Amino acid sequence: MAEISGLVLPFFGLIFLGYLTAKLARRHAANSQSAGGDGMAWLNIFIIYLALPALFFKLLSRTPIQELARFDFAITSMATTYTIFALIFAAGLWLRKNGIAESTIQALAAAYGNIGYMGPGLALIAFGEKAAVPVALIFCFENALHFMMAPALMAIAGDERGSPGKLALAVARKILLHPFILSTLVGVLAAAVSFQPPVPVQRLIDYLAQAAAPCALFAMGVTLALRPLKRIPVEIGYIVPAKLLLHPALMYLTLGLVGNFDPVWVQTAVLLASLPTATNVFVIAQQYGVWQERASATILITTVLSVATVTLLLYLIASGTLPADPFP
Repeated sequence: MAEISGLVLPFFGLIFLGYLTAKLARRHAANSQSAGGDGMAWLNIFIIYLALPALFFKLLSRTPIQELARFDFAITSMATTYTIFALIFAAGLWLRKNGIAESTIQALAAAYGNIGYMGPGLALIAFGEKAAVPVALIFCFENALHFMMAPALMAIAGDERGSPGKLALAVARKILLHPFILSTLVGVLAAAVSFQPPVPVQRLIDYLAQAAAPCALFAMGVTLALRPLKRIPVEIGYIVPAKLLLHPALMYLTLGLVGNFDPVWVQTAVLLASLPTATNVFVIAQQYGVWQERASATILITTVLSVATVTLLLYLIASGTLPADPFP
């Protein structure tokens, strides 16, 4: 357990340091906006457009191309995640009597984990570079589906304006031009033709990749601090256990039933499923003006509780209590 704590605590410690730094900066700044507004925007640009794409490219470009074509793995992962989405969407719609827009954000809060900022760093630390491919596959396919699902359901709810053609074009643009997905595609292409960048370029990519996890985690902590807990939603009672417990449990069982996956891939998928709600859920809620404060509260609460749940999961994996194949 001490080894797992040594792995997880520095990881979550960076989030806490970001949170604490933002709180202290706001307290001592005459203008709270000067304490984190523009600076945070540029830090996020660095992470999203440079550091994490460099990490994805670096790892994927060195991966045998046959490993990158496991669509059965990606489809199984997506099906599991969207089973959780459907369950929480139905709960919001029929149990809580919410509208389609509110139910969509609630469902995203339970299904959309922080696989961008937290996923690569934690998976690579826990399982090594073999985790890079499943992380990239899960990220690309699930994010593409998230980017399609949110505007489609909001259009049904009447909160998305424009013709179906314009909506489809906007969704396609968002997916194809996302820096993470672009870097993944370039990395796959590089792997297919066995391309390696010149040494100076490779060193630059290495520097950027090394900065990805620390910067992303620190930025996540700052973001949480700048969105204080104002309103705890009733729905948190079933969203939190669905995100932190049911999602990874269902991922574990589903991958076990389908079978024929590398143990590291299964463990990586379960770990990513156990991560707290993505900060992008708040961005989507803000974009449509729906469930904003409660989305922010869900992100904060799941992130705090995930310190315990993710630590426990990694302990169960490391100790062999949770074998990679539940149906040997």
